[in-house]
Amino acid sequence: MVNDDMPNRIITGALIIKPNIKRFTKTGVVFDDDTVEKDIGAVVFATGYRFDFPFIDESVVKVEHNQVDLYKNVFPPKLTPPTLSIIGLVQPLGAIMPISEMQSRWATRVFKGDNKLPPQGVMLNNIREKQTDMSARYYKSPRHTVQVDYVRYMDELAEQFGVRPSFKSLLLSDPGLALKCYFGPCTPYQYRLMGPGAWKGAKEAIATQWDRIEHPTKTRAVSRAKSGGIPRFLKLLILFILIVAVLIKLF
Repeated sequence: MVNDDMPNRIITGALIIKPNIKRFTKTGVVFDDDTVEKDIGAVVFATGYRFDFPFIDESVVKVEHNQVDLYKNVFPPKLTPPTLSIIGLVQPLGAIMPISEMQSRWATRVFKGDNKLPPQGVMLNNIREKQTDMSARYYKSPRHTVQVDYVRYMDELAEQFGVRPSFKSLLLSDPGLALKCYFGPCTPYQYRLMGPGAWKGAKEAIATQWDRIEHPTKTRAVSRAKSGGIPRFLKLLILFILIVAVLIKLF
């Protein structure tokens, strides 16, 4: 799991980054840089990609060749009413924990009846379209049956229950926040700005998220260079071009 607490763990020595494993000894591990860790108690092989649900009837969830039909990678389309959701069964290009949280937020609203799923035919068509896109984009392998793009998939889930941020509205009401959301990292705070489960502290969290990444890595004071870098007028020109590009895309 990668989040903004990771730099703190690294800087305090609680988390140690090591290279790939070169070989195992009887009680330890030798890494590619020839460093050795002795008396290892356990090794976790995070190879993944093979999954099954033997405790669920195949009429509800059936896995074939590491592929399963789930609407938006969450809901079995043939189960009526929708009383089951599969959380975290994705291979994202990004962090999985925010995705799992988003899936859970949506699932609980469906269970409560606050949100409805589309008709079964619509869900099945959506699943087939996703599988076709997947086969065209990736080579056939067990890993790529559940591949998703982090930002696109988070937005797709957020749209299901009305928490995807509207950049048009943000640009008109709070341009600074809109720019931070559009050009900054797509952190889960953005999906707490509006809609069900909105959080009053989301705006401040977005404004200060870079501080929490940079602060623990600054262990000494460094004077700023008085000259060099990009001229101020060029920075303003780049900013103007970016704003125009965003406006053209949004409107």
